[in-house]
Amino acid sequence: MEWPVDVALARPVPQLPIGPLAYEIKVDGHRTVLWRTEDSVRLQSRTGRDVTALWMDLAVAAMRLPPGVILDGEAVVYVADDDGRARISFEAAQSRTLSTPRRARELAERHPATYVAFDVLAHPAAGLPDLRPRPYSERRQVLLDVLAGVGPPIEPVWSTTDRDEALLWYTALEGTGVEGIVAKPLRGAYKTGRVWSKIRHADTADATVVGFTGTARHPKALAVRLPDGRVALSQRLPTALASVVAPHMVPQAGRAFTKGGDSYTPAVGDVVVEVVAGTTRHAVVTVVRLR
Repeated sequence: MEWPVDVALARPVPQLPIGPLAYEIKVDGHRTVLWRTEDSVRLQSRTGRDVTALWMDLAVAAMRLPPGVILDGEAVVYVADDDGRARISFEAAQSRTLSTPRRARELAERHPATYVAFDVLAHPAAGLPDLRPRPYSERRQVLLDVLAGVGPPIEPVWSTTDRDEALLWYTALEGTGVEGIVAKPLRGAYKTGRVWSKIRHADTADATVVGFTGTARHPKALAVRLPDGRVALSQRLPTALASVVAPHMVPQAGRAFTKGGDSYTPAVGDVVVEVVAGTTRHAVVTVVRLR
């Protein structure tokens, strides 16, 4: 299997589907593919970037995996809430991904990461160099087997075939860092594209960046094309997120305008960001992360 691997995705649906399905909790972290090579570990983002230096605590822990194993999952960070209870913090995970390697190590000492694995793509030691064509039910069993002797901070995602149990998780775990539920066909292969279904408490959407305000080196806000075709300006970008977005901004000459009359500098390229979908009915959206 060649680096980087294209990942399977989930499409939003209004209600949890019924059928021969597995239901998994969806945790609020950063999608990460974990590659245990012959002599080390590499971590890949959803978009194919090498993010090993930002999650070195997970890379060290993953050395306990058999060589050749490739896992798909989420890198998450637990923090204590005001009542002292541990919850998954997207903000803490975001801080990792927007930091320098040195800063990431400091953050890891304060809040170590956990890797929630929900799929296994390869296990050569078991004679399975590419598990992607195999059904989910088989991949799930291989995942449990390969993680049985590893332990925290690498753990399998909660999964059930009982829809009522999944709906109970959906209700009871809101506010703990569990975003929702992902449904996966038991007989389904692992394929690129939106092959799974998901329901979320606060849904998000992917939007294409068509411009920015400020300068290309220091963008203040992004002009994004929403799924319904409208172009809107985002809220002001946090400094850390702006620094990640800036290298991808390639300005065009002239000015452009949203339907609301807001001006921005048009940009070229195929840059995609995740925005909070609940805000897309209005003129301003909130950018969550760079895809």
